[in-house]
Amino acid sequence: MPKKKTSGKTKASAGGQAGKKSSAPPANPQPVAERRALERVSSDITRLLAERSFETMEEANEFISQFVGTKDIPLPERELTPLEQAQDKMYEAWGARGRKARVRLAREALDISPDCADAYVLLAEETARTPDEALKLYEEGMRAGERALGPEAFAEDAGNFWGILETRPYMRARAGVAECLWEMGEAGQAVEHYRELLRLNPGDNQGNRYPLARLLLQEGKNEELGALLKEYEEASAEWLYTRAPWLFRSEGASPRASRTLQEAFDGNRFVPLFLLDLQPLPEDPPEYISPGEESEAVDYLINNGDYWIDTPGASEWFVGQFKIAIDELEKRVRAEENALKLRLIMGH
Repeated sequence: MPKKKTSGKTKASAGGQAGKKSSAPPANPQPVAERRALERVSSDITRLLAERSFETMEEANEFISQFVGTKDIPLPERELTPLEQAQDKMYEAWGARGRKARVRLAREALDISPDCADAYVLLAEETARTPDEALKLYEEGMRAGERALGPEAFAEDAGNFWGILETRPYMRARAGVAECLWEMGEAGQAVEHYRELLRLNPGDNQGNRYPLARLLLQEGKNEELGALLKEYEEASAEWLYTRAPWLFRSEGASPRASRTLQEAFDGNRFVPLFLLDLQPLPEDPPEYISPGEESEAVDYLINNGDYWIDTPGASEWFVGQFKIAIDELEKRVRAEENALKLRLIMGH
């Protein structure tokens, strides 16, 4: 069982969407920058809605439907605030081609409003040469987001942050802070940031539960990891294969732990092939992830392979359970072959 290099990076970088609570990550997600750029449509429509009143939800939906699939959304009648102008500049930056153009637009956004958190996020992603440099920019983004939102938002809107468009730049910046802290070896601080991100947005559109689970597994915080696994029930390879070593650490090779690992094999059969070196890992990480497929297995191994090595006895248990799975598969195949032969004989 080869040792795989793990990473503290989130599934889709600081601010990518990774599905709703209790669901697996989406297959074939759009690139992060494209998803961020698409927020402009929501932003423009939200501004228009704020200027109008509707008697029924049907009227509001009918108004919104006229803008579906079009970029020709009129500007609001009022003058945009500096922060809104800066955020529009960032939507332009996310959709721009070329690093120089994106960086230039981000700096223009900060000239318009120093409270534009997304500008710091882009600069951290595009210009930082070290985790320390990136951390400083993400922290600036966090502070900018705090200024833009105000303390009332953190008191009144906690639990629904991602559903409010204006909170997303702050959430992206804070996820970046957590990621950098982990890369710099500050696991405890990173855990605190991921906990707070999930408190603010338990729906976890960013997928912060994944790096948090890895950190808790790494730090041996089994009780908290168990609570996290229970809170977000899903059938992704990451969750199934994380539950197995978590149980093994507390119960050893118990029937429940072994049954859980067998369920993980059923959920993604490629993970043991890569983990046991029966099939070589590709040199490059997958661009897209499809549940149950090789891409999901590769993504899981890149981020989690070390944990099987670092858990005493887990590697041997994994091998033994995989042999059992192979034996059971061979038995089923033989039974199906015998049943087919019998049907052919009876048919004659």
